[in-house]
Parts: sequence; C-alpha cells; structure tokens
Amino acid sequence: MNFPINATTIAIAVLIIIVIVLIFFIVNLNNKLKKFLIGKSSGNLDESIESVNTSLKELNSFRTELEAYLATVEKRLKKSVQAVHTVRFNPFKGTGSGSNQSFSTTFLNEEKDGVIISSLYSREHVSVYSKPVKKGTSEYELSDEEKQGLETAKELVK
Repeated sequence: MNFPINATTIAIAVLIIIVIVLIFFIVNLNNKLKKFLIGKSSGNLDESIESVNTSLKELNSFRTELEAYLATVEKRLKKSVQAVHTVRFNPFKGTGSGSNQSFSTTFLNEEKDGVIISSLYSREHVSVYSKPVKKGTSEYELSDEEKQGLETAKELVK
C-alpha cells in the first residue's frame, strides 16, 4: 500500500509530534511542581510558602538560642585552663637530698590568670606552695623555676 504524502498528512504528523513534545513538557513540569510544592497536602503554593516560612522561623529561633549558648561557652572557655607547664627541679643541689622530685606547675587561662603550685620535696618532708597569677604576673616573689614555668605557660596561651 502506498499512502499519498500530501500537505494534510504532513500537518497531522507535525501536530502529533508537537502533542507528544507538549505532553513530555507537561509531565516534566508537573514533576518539578511536585518537588517545589511541599507541606501536608502539597496542594497550592500558599501552603508551601507558609511551610517554608514556619521552617525559617524555627531555624532563626534555633540560631538565636545557639548564639546565646555559644556566647556563654566562650565566656566559660576564657576562664578555663588554657596552658599548663611543669618544671621539675632539685632545690637542694649539692646537699645530696631531694633529687628532681620537686616541681612547679603553672595553670593559666586565656586572660593569663591562674595559679602556680610548687612542691619542695626532701626525704624528711614535703612543702606545697600556691601563688596566684593575675594578667601574667604574681604579686608574690617567684623562684627561678616558677618564673620559668610561668613564662613557658604564657607562651602556650593563644
């Protein structure tokens, strides 16, 4: 069978192709619209916008709470110990007692406040001393080992 090709046949073929392409675009657009519309019913754009708006409000509320929490954590962190340094030494050099069992340990926070704890050890007794540190200095006289520990700890504070 031979079908005659005329203008009507070509027009029908072109229209069928256009209809198929349009159906493809409509299905594609419908899928994209389903992805865009969110919420319980996904029925209209107003509900989707309201759902996004509610989520945004919740997110902003969470962000505000998180910023407040992080501010308190930052304040506490500045007061926490940031640097620790220990110097071991023998305070009784030359006498044959003590060995290197004595120590001086410095604890500093971010503001270079803290404490120096020193222990002097001998066979007969142990003495423990504590000296406060404010802004990287102590109002009490420091031994060479305590000064060394304080300077090293200050370098460790960021």
